Amino acid sequence: MLQFDAETTRLLNQGYMGADLTRRRQASFDAIAPQPGEHILDIGSGGGFLLAEMARAVGPSGKIIGVDPSADMNAVATQHCADYPQVSLHQSDAHSLPLPDGTIDKAVSVQVFEYLNDIPAALAELARVLRPGGRAVISDTHFGSLIWHSDHPDRMQEMLRSWDRHFTEPNVPELLPSLMPAAGLHIEKVIPHTIVDAVFRPDGLANMMIVLMARYALDSGQMSPEIVQVWRDEQTALAKAGRFFFSVSQFVTVAHKA
Repeated sequence: MLQFDAETTRLLNQGYMGADLTRRRQASFDAIAPQPGEHILDIGSGGGFLLAEMARAVGPSGKIIGVDPSADMNAVATQHCADYPQVSLHQSDAHSLPLPDGTIDKAVSVQVFEYLNDIPAALAELARVLRPGGRAVISDTHFGSLIWHSDHPDRMQEMLRSWDRHFTEPNVPELLPSLMPAAGLHIEKVIPHTIVDAVFRPDGLANMMIVLMARYALDSGQMSPEIVQVWRDEQTALAKAGRFFFSVSQFVTVAHKA
């Protein structure tokens, strides 16, 4: 699994400020639709970008709770949300939420369930803390939707297979319709959100993935430094030639607790 240490946290937060991930985060914000006075839980709250946005929406009478297992991520989120006393942060994970039963109006999780060891248990825990009728929003990428151009598809597939090993489950969205009902969560709608980059941009998701994929492939010993560098160099060359193409889809699943 990718280690969410200080360096990874820095890279992720740099990407989160880019246009691709800002639009992706907006899709989850729109789905959770925070209202003044609500109590909202963010599972895997990361650097706190969504926490701060929801805090502004619920106002001082509301409450935003962030849960993340990474101390480095929580440290960044603490700084990011320093102006919002209605935000509280906890170092915990999706399988053990530090909240009483039925106390949350809404819960959101973005790009987290793909890393969980026990998705059904996490869904049950999410449902436990939601009040009856409460909303759950789970937003994850379906990596089976990934299209990434290369003149050397075998090498690209080798890099992608390496990356897939850092997930517990790379295709979460297609599993949720069969798993959520057992937790008492009923799906209302699934909203697709596709990121397409035909230009290689420093703030784009593709650039962030290139850096993280290269780092993971090397740190895990799955790929040689030579192959990783050639793969990165090819993407740079394709971009300079105007032949770069990257696309992947995220699915925002909106459900409610019966």
